[in-house]
Amino acid sequence: MRGDFTGRYRMLRLRNYFLTGLIICAPLAITAYLVKSMIGWVDSWVKPYLPDVYNPDTYLPVAIPGFGLLVAGFVITMIGFLAANIVGRSIVRYGEHLLDRTPLVRGIYKALKQIFETVLSNKESMFKKVGLLEYPRKDLWSLVFIGGDIKSEVSSLLADQYETVPVFLPCTPNPTTGYLVYVPKSEIIPLSMSVEDAAKMLISVGMVAPEYHAKTKALADAARKDMKKVVSA
Repeated sequence: MRGDFTGRYRMLRLRNYFLTGLIICAPLAITAYLVKSMIGWVDSWVKPYLPDVYNPDTYLPVAIPGFGLLVAGFVITMIGFLAANIVGRSIVRYGEHLLDRTPLVRGIYKALKQIFETVLSNKESMFKKVGLLEYPRKDLWSLVFIGGDIKSEVSSLLADQYETVPVFLPCTPNPTTGYLVYVPKSEIIPLSMSVEDAAKMLISVGMVAPEYHAKTKALADAARKDMKKVVSA
């Protein structure tokens, strides 16, 4: 009897050790795989266009991973530097003018450019807050990313009825897809969690949730009450 208990105890410990190691190793392995895939994808695009004299793969016995990524970063930085002066801006405007005259390409280019400008310039229109929206029916709540005060045709048309706010309703477990909806501002319940925490919660299907600091909130409420008492006294 004692031997069976000892055996089960050892198996339980081995199981816990395995799960602990899996929790540590799995994220590292997946991250390394994604980084390696990204570097390989960039290298496969850049290296074929490099002259042989500048490509180390032509005279080294092994390929250098990430060299194409470094070249791409240098080229992008130099293009940004050249585009910052008058001559560069003129060339960019002329290139955009040519693209604007191409029927199919102009729509794709303008949409992508607007997306990158919005994401990289930290405009107020970015989704920086998280909230709750009663959707898809009453008593069911969904996480949404709240946009800034964007003045658009939609918000202008609805201004006579109520103040609206654009929100992005993401899908689970892929928060990069979803729906852009305009809803009355009064129907959104703001949350204190960050966009990153909300994305983790969506990707993990609710298994990874940010810690709610209820005790910290209670202490803050008590401190505010004490300050009010001091001021009133």
